[in-house]
Amino acid sequence: MSLSPKEIWKEFASNNIALVGMGIIATLFCISIIAFIAVPFETFREWNDPSSWLAYPKSALPAWINYFLPEKIPEHLILKPQEYNQESHGISAVTDVFVVDYEYNSFPSDFIYQYAARYQGAPLIQLSVTRPDGSTSMLMSTSLPLSAEKAMFEGMLFSTDASMKKNIQNNLRFQFSTGSVPSQELVFSERDQNKVLKGVYVFKVTAYNVSGNFEFHQSKFILGGKVYGLMGTDDLRRDLAVGIMWGTPLALFIGITVSIGSVVLGLVYGVYAGFKGKATDEVMMRFNDIIYAMPALPLLIILAVTIGNSIFLIVGFLVVFGWVGIAKVSRSMAMQIKTLQYIEASKLMGQKDFKIIFKHVLPQLLPYAFASIAISVPAAITTEAGLSFLGLGDPTFPTWGQILHDASVYGAAERGLWWWILPPGIMIAITGLAFVFIGHAMDAIVNPKLRR
Repeated sequence: MSLSPKEIWKEFASNNIALVGMGIIATLFCISIIAFIAVPFETFREWNDPSSWLAYPKSALPAWINYFLPEKIPEHLILKPQEYNQESHGISAVTDVFVVDYEYNSFPSDFIYQYAARYQGAPLIQLSVTRPDGSTSMLMSTSLPLSAEKAMFEGMLFSTDASMKKNIQNNLRFQFSTGSVPSQELVFSERDQNKVLKGVYVFKVTAYNVSGNFEFHQSKFILGGKVYGLMGTDDLRRDLAVGIMWGTPLALFIGITVSIGSVVLGLVYGVYAGFKGKATDEVMMRFNDIIYAMPALPLLIILAVTIGNSIFLIVGFLVVFGWVGIAKVSRSMAMQIKTLQYIEASKLMGQKDFKIIFKHVLPQLLPYAFASIAISVPAAITTEAGLSFLGLGDPTFPTWGQILHDASVYGAAERGLWWWILPPGIMIAITGLAFVFIGHAMDAIVNPKLRR
């Protein structure tokens, strides 16, 4: 005896395994929503553009690792400015201010001021720092190229510049030998010894221009460190948190689309073959056997290499090879249902076969279809991840499999870059496990043998 939808939901809601699966899936959908809202779409499109990640550190640990270490590792900071404008005696001054509260025991790796400026004339740019001990040092002074008309100029000020070290030595007058000490260490050192001076540092970048036409655009101060963000970075300086977050909706899209497409196709195909019977059933099931006998993974690899590796083509290929098993099961179920009295009565009343199939047969198989959809999702996700890991996925999308492929290419496992490997692997496992939980719970509810 089949259960009503209300009875199915009641049993499903009382199943602890099913509730755990639903909780995980709800969390994944929340992550997907956060990815769409919090992560700009431009970041997603620039995933494989190296120039978009120059401000980020290379192979940096996740920032939360500092909570488990006796001494904190310097964090990589990308600071946005507080801007101030003033004018005196016909000379305009535009100042970007960056405040850094430095509480680490080791020095930063470097610092960079990156900017874009729109101006007319030949403005002068000066970079200075005020340290926690109250001392102020001019770090660098440079003029921008002369422009008779208003133009845009992009530039950077590096801590590795030779003139910066000379300016720091002259202004701060250290009491220890500074010959081999780099500029960033001098800026953050105590005067009497090469030891970190902790506290608040204020970096100021001031642009002076006689014409008054000067604007800073997209300026930022980058303080180099060895930890960054929630998930760290990879060898291409990409923020792995962005890849993990965008990989979540992509994994759900691939898994759910492939499972729904293959189950619907297999269900309709199998039910029609089983209901029609005779020669129609024989021809359709022999075609099913041919598809079933084909090795799916090698064919997917060949198709990805020859036709293309677009993520939408991969979804289509997975649907093509995923419906055959569903068709066999639904055919056998349809052959049992068509012998029931109300089906025979519908035939005697002159109803057409398609109407009987869609009105009386398929609704009986919907609980099985829902269970099959849930169970099919992990296979689709892992298959796409496998193709991406082999380098046959769509490189324009930051899927979890693509992240693992990049980690393999750059030898992350051999170098101990665990934060590049574990998060995408864990996300694949958790997502697959959630749908398996739901699928088995649904199967136990709708399968009469298991229910007894």
